[in-house]
Amino acid sequence: MSRKPLLRVRKTGALMVAAVIAFVGTVPLAGASWGLAPVLLIPAALFVWAWRAGTDVYADELRVRALVGSTRVPWARITELAPDQRGQISALLDNGNVIRLTGVTQGNLARVLSAGQQQISHPD
Repeated sequence: MSRKPLLRVRKTGALMVAAVIAFVGTVPLAGASWGLAPVLLIPAALFVWAWRAGTDVYADELRVRALVGSTRVPWARITELAPDQRGQISALLDNGNVIRLTGVTQGNLARVLSAGQQQISHPD
């Protein structure tokens, strides 16, 4: 059974546009020789990654999606959400592991927490 996330956080759409431009740019190269045809797979994979990768927010968990596969993280296992130097958010889990939340930044963290019905607490 598939359920719909409360919020989908994705990377910018500019990555998909760049992948399409790269694909169009590699067509003449791939057309020059059959041996170069696999070059088309690189921008195609970039497009699929940009379209798929991100973080889906549910009331009981987060699902971090990559090009292939996904990781489910229950809210109860997350002890802390913290930004890195670039403003990307990572989740510290109760077992000490850290998972980077693809697409989640300081700018949209409040929306993620609100959609997941999580309380914001600040350390003293």
